[in-house]
Formats: sequence, C-alpha cells, structure tokens
Amino acid sequence: MAEALEVVSGALKQRLQSSKLPGYIAIEGPIGIGKTTLSRRLAETFGYQTLLEPVADNPFLRDFYQHRGRNALATQLYFLLSRARQVSDIRQQDLIGTQLISDFLLDKDDLFARMTLSAQEYGLYQQIHASLDLAAPQPDLVVYLQAPAPKLLERVRTRGIDFEQHIDAGYLETLIDAYTEFFHFYDAAPLLIVNASEMDLSHNPAHFEALVERMLAMDSAREYFNPNPTLL
Repeated sequence: MAEALEVVSGALKQRLQSSKLPGYIAIEGPIGIGKTTLSRRLAETFGYQTLLEPVADNPFLRDFYQHRGRNALATQLYFLLSRARQVSDIRQQDLIGTQLISDFLLDKDDLFARMTLSAQEYGLYQQIHASLDLAAPQPDLVVYLQAPAPKLLERVRTRGIDFEQHIDAGYLETLIDAYTEFFHFYDAAPLLIVNASEMDLSHNPAHFEALVERMLAMDSAREYFNPNPTLL
C-alpha cells in the first residue's frame, strides 16, 4: 500500500471548508493509474465513505491475466454481479445522496465486456446484464486519469502484485483505446480528464492538492487538467 500523504495544507483546508464539494465522486482510468490510492486519499481528505472495486476478491482474475481469453466470461460476470450487489447495498444503506468516493464507474462495465469477450460470450453477458437491476446513482463528478502504456506498465511492475505481472503493453494499449472511446462519448456526469502521467498522487502532496484544487474549480460539463508537475 502506498505511504500516506502528509496532512493537507492549511490553504487547502480553508478551500475545502468554503467550497461546495461534489457529493459522489467516481475515479476512473486503466489499471496501474492509481484509482484506489487516489480514492482513499480523497475520502480521507473530504471525510467521505469509499466504494471500492472488489478486484482482489475475484477468483478468476489471476487466470485471466495469465491466459487472456480463458475465464474472461467468468471474470467479467463476477465483476458484474459484484457491482449489482454494491448498487443494492447503496440503496439498502441509504447511501444515495450521501458523500461517497468510488474507484470505479458502474457505467463502464460494458467497456471490459466488449474488449475481452467473444461475440457469443458478449451476447450472454448482455442478457445477464439486462436481467439485473443496475440503475446505479450517477456521480456528481467523474475524474478520469490518463497515462501512456509504458508508464502504466512501469507502475504495474513497481507495485508488484503477482498476477498482474502477466500484463503486457499490448493489453494496456487496447485498454487505453477502449477508455478513450468510452469517455469520448460519456456525458452522464461532469467529467475531469487528467493527464496523470507525471503526477505522483501517492507521495507528492503538491500534486495531490493541485488535483483537488482543479476538482473544486470545475464549472462546466467537461474539463481537462494537464499539469506540469515540475512547477507544482
């Protein structure tokens, strides 16, 4: 787990106290970009609850990364059913309208299904998806983190999760393209697209606070944050 950041600055604390924060924030981006780390840090800073993707619990994921195509359907259905349970929990625990940070966007489930499944498998997936009650609440803000495949591969290798070591640059390039297409058409919530290639949101307080400031400054449906980290 990444080391905790230092306590946020007094200036950012004052900014948070005087700003209207988005109630439900979803963090998105390809594997290795730092979604979970950022989600936890934002939840800590804002005092929000977290809704995290059950990646480590998926018993099919290891085999999928070792032999893509094998267990792709089982992997995808596990995530789909897990998300259906999470939507149910949000309703049962009356979390709709409360303050929440998620490290995934429920709407993007189809992105991976189309990318990894055969035509026949995708047809079955669609049938199962349609049978579920997945009317998930829409975020008040989506933060989409971007980085090129070599940077993502470097981060995957550095964090050292054993079953992720089978991921290669080709898979990441395909994943990046799928995310790019998905968010090109996404308009269900305000979207902040962040070039996170050179940002260290885990260990550098200046980078983290610059992103938070940019989130608080959102005033339109789609905006971009392309910082020069050397100047932060």
